[in-house]
Amino acid sequence: MSTPTRPLQAPAPAAATPTLDAATTLGPVRLIVSDLKRQQRFYERAIGLRTLASGESEATLGTEPGAPLVELVANPSATTPPPGATGLFHLAILVPDRPRLARALRRVVDAGWRLTGASDHLVSEALYLDDPESNGIEIYRDRPREQWRYVDGQLAMGTLALDIDSLITELPAGDDDGIGSGTRIGHVHLRVADIAAAEAFYAGVLGFDVTVRGYPGALFVSAGGYHHHIGLNTWHSRGGSPPPASSRGLERYEIVLPDAASLAAVTARLAAASIPTEQRDGQVLVSDPSGNRLALVAAG
Repeated sequence: MSTPTRPLQAPAPAAATPTLDAATTLGPVRLIVSDLKRQQRFYERAIGLRTLASGESEATLGTEPGAPLVELVANPSATTPPPGATGLFHLAILVPDRPRLARALRRVVDAGWRLTGASDHLVSEALYLDDPESNGIEIYRDRPREQWRYVDGQLAMGTLALDIDSLITELPAGDDDGIGSGTRIGHVHLRVADIAAAEAFYAGVLGFDVTVRGYPGALFVSAGGYHHHIGLNTWHSRGGSPPPASSRGLERYEIVLPDAASLAAVTARLAAASIPTEQRDGQVLVSDPSGNRLALVAAG
């Protein structure tokens, strides 16, 4: 998640605005890395993921077989993206409860890694850090939706200091068993070149609902009333270009539609908007207007 300091506002969409199925979720985030083994060790030790599959050039990490969260693709000659490029701002790993977030905090500290931030967003509590190749990571837990507050019909969010002392009191007893089942990618936050173009693509074509509009330099969208599945900002990338193909960082992320009919509907909207796609192994691959690559898939 990002750090908005004003309430969410969810305007009613126009009649012609498409809407994604409320059951839409996110799948794994795929990263190009220059040092596969170092990155793999980091995601195991500091984040608590398990290696589900590993080879000379790729590794898949998650919580259990069939539940991948992060895919690493090796390119030893990959370089740092240039300043101002579009790409990944952070991937956000959603843990199921507060004790798991406390365990995540202890794990990061025990691994000798440093946080870049820790925030209470009212609807969630979040830890922030970077991996060894400067990919941003958020680890967070959501408060139950019945605890989300609304002010004048708007969902209240903010950026407060996380109560670390309170969080640590919920640290589970016993040995660290990893980040735990039920953990998933909750959202991704992207660097984009232009907010209007991003909104036209993610809301106007894909069908996400806008949940934050008007926050300076940022936009947040979701399906099913969630606070956000996709964050988009131009804080360091306004007017920027995609990084060279030889760069480290985001290769693509996955949007999971609940069924084949939902996938077909989104694919048809992309075609009607004359947006090029590639179909491969049941996935529909497409780039947003800032060159961020995503894969649309049907669950199951």
